[in-house]
Amino acid sequence: MPADTASAGALTCPKDMVHGPCGGVTTTGACEVDPRPCPFVDAATVTWRGPDPDPGVVAQPGAAAMRALLATRPVVVVDLPAAPLSPASIREVGAILTGRVDAVLAGDAGDARVQLPPAYRAHLLREAGLVTWTGFNNRDRNRVALEGELAALADVGVAGVHCVTGDHTRTGDRPDAAPVFDLDSTQTAALARRHGHLVSVGESPAAPPTGRRAARLAEKERAGAEVCFVNHCGGLEPIRAFAAEARDLGVGVGFVPCVPIVLDARSAALLASFTTSPMPPGYAERILAARDPRAEGIALAVQLCQDLLALGADLGLVGVDLSGGPGPGQKAWYAEAVGEIADRVLA
Repeated sequence: MPADTASAGALTCPKDMVHGPCGGVTTTGACEVDPRPCPFVDAATVTWRGPDPDPGVVAQPGAAAMRALLATRPVVVVDLPAAPLSPASIREVGAILTGRVDAVLAGDAGDARVQLPPAYRAHLLREAGLVTWTGFNNRDRNRVALEGELAALADVGVAGVHCVTGDHTRTGDRPDAAPVFDLDSTQTAALARRHGHLVSVGESPAAPPTGRRAARLAEKERAGAEVCFVNHCGGLEPIRAFAAEARDLGVGVGFVPCVPIVLDARSAALLASFTTSPMPPGYAERILAARDPRAEGIALAVQLCQDLLALGADLGLVGVDLSGGPGPGQKAWYAEAVGEIADRVLA
């Protein structure tokens, strides 16, 4: 196997990852799929041995526009709160959010493995007037299909491609489906960059090995990543510490921390289900104990966004992601709330 596609971890990782670990490692260092130890937790950080990003690649228009915006001010991105297989839901949410957010992160639906293809979803969002930052997983497509999807996303003109390895089929609602995992997130980041996309990746500072997450991000940057969405890790101080550690290692990506959106018990339960993704201490409890949890959730999210952005450009903070999702039948209700948060943050 080529040097950038072989590792000892790939022999025992159920996702066949080369540049692990993923963000699903439990607090005990176990795999998210089964009780086996994650092979990457006690191993050295895997070095990117593929080619460096080609500076001569022409940026597709959506990527160029988002890079220009990121150079002028912080952005507000919102996790897409639409039903995964419903164009009508996308249009409804689009009508609520258009003109209020800088982009929607249209990623993997946590509650459904079957969903609209990324390029078609991005097309629907563009028709609804929204800028799309497309979530792009490796679970369901081999590298040939991934290349075709990246070409389609370039034609649609997405703002960015968020490269994740993806959840395993055994952890979702379709354990009957065969997982693919032909590439991992680092390899896909390089592939997406070669297609002219603005590439983002995720990192989970609270997931083992916590002391080497910044070093792993450095390898993703070498592959082609320009932005890192920082998964929930306990609030302001852990994010500041992670960004500072990465900067000390010479990492130059922009950071977009995920801000937990809790509006009621169902949205709180969804966030609590994420592996090794803690919310700030007492955050959900304070919201759920309030007389009006929705109003309290909006107010606390706005304050956390403002506190994060106040960390400043010296640490590479370039935006926030309003992260989470609604319960059944609450898509529009939830979209109105995140729209209000974005209104206040961007005011």
